Amino acid sequence: MPRLPRLTASEAERRLLTGGFVLMRTKGSHRIYFRGGERVVVPFHRGKILHPKIVREVLSATGKI
Repeated sequence: MPRLPRLTASEAERRLLTGGFVLMRTKGSHRIYFRGGERVVVPFHRGKILHPKIVREVLSATGKI
């Protein structure tokens, strides 16, 4: 299995929005995106690299994995 890309929160947000997700709400530093019955939570700390589990969740939700 190839290595996952390193994503920041803004890059993950861009992928989710182009994948049809909608920003529903923000709670603290976490942004919650919905599409249909699917939910993805992204911790939004500007400039920091996301944890690989979060990257995997974003990529699988957008169909890139």
